[in-house]
Amino acid sequence: MTLAQPEPGGLLPQLSTPQRGGLATTACMETLQVGYLHAVAAASGCSLAQPFPDNGIDWHVSHGAPGHTVDDEVTIKVQLKCTYQTAPRPPGPTFPFTLDNDHLVKLARTPVSVHKILVVMLVPRTREDWLRASHDRLALRHCCYWINLAGHPVTGRRRTTVRIPAARIFDDRALCEIMTRVGAGGRP
Repeated sequence: MTLAQPEPGGLLPQLSTPQRGGLATTACMETLQVGYLHAVAAASGCSLAQPFPDNGIDWHVSHGAPGHTVDDEVTIKVQLKCTYQTAPRPPGPTFPFTLDNDHLVKLARTPVSVHKILVVMLVPRTREDWLRASHDRLALRHCCYWINLAGHPVTGRRRTTVRIPAARIFDDRALCEIMTRVGAGGRP
């Protein structure tokens, strides 16, 4: 019996452009942003729960810390969105993102017992540019930004454009700071 020897660099011969699956780009964008959220939650020491059915909220993120005063564990609701229509590193202090009014009303409701944030991921237009892996890192491109839309008014007939602060990068530090504020009885 003869055993096949793997090709140098992997099990398959290297192709100049690997063939990608036929899943719709929007479905792939959703999967990528979920991976980003999982990475941020892991680095923050948070747990994730996905409501079923989601009813307009994608994830519940919980954070337990001895410093929380309102409870030993606090939770926020997270709505994920992803777009390639805004360039990376937005040049101004904010960038526009448009939501259906029904969705905005859900995210803007106030007062609430569990706070909600919108997390918007900016990605390159082509999937080949979404990530790079090396021996010391996995880099996802480009970035997620967050906003608390509590109290935001509906201004359009069917859709409303909101302004996302470019300084509010959604990473592990930002998530821990959000949870610390919520854990003290404040807003995200």
